[in-house]
Amino acid sequence: METLATDIALTSAAAARVAAIAAKQNKPAILRLSVEGGGCSGFQYRFGFADAPEAGDVIVETDGVRLVVDDVSLDLVRGASVDYVELLGGAAFKVDNPVAASGCGCGTSFSV
Repeated sequence: METLATDIALTSAAAARVAAIAAKQNKPAILRLSVEGGGCSGFQYRFGFADAPEAGDVIVETDGVRLVVDDVSLDLVRGASVDYVELLGGAAFKVDNPVAASGCGCGTSFSV
């Protein structure tokens, strides 16, 4: 399991939000990002908390918080940054994905 900083990044804002949610739920501060088929643009991002990394995961750590991505999903998000943003319309984790050729208006699905 190799972790390279250039594969994917977790911002400090996202790490702080993951840590806060994990503490409230008494869970480890491990955020899993995966990519599934679907959504209005072909692929969609899925976020969830993990109890532990799985075999084949790439792990990136920021401020003591781990982001884990399976090797299949990593090919679709390589070079991306996961951030946490608060806007007038709400707050959410946001993926800035250089692999995505286009995306939908809500920012949760993309095409390559």
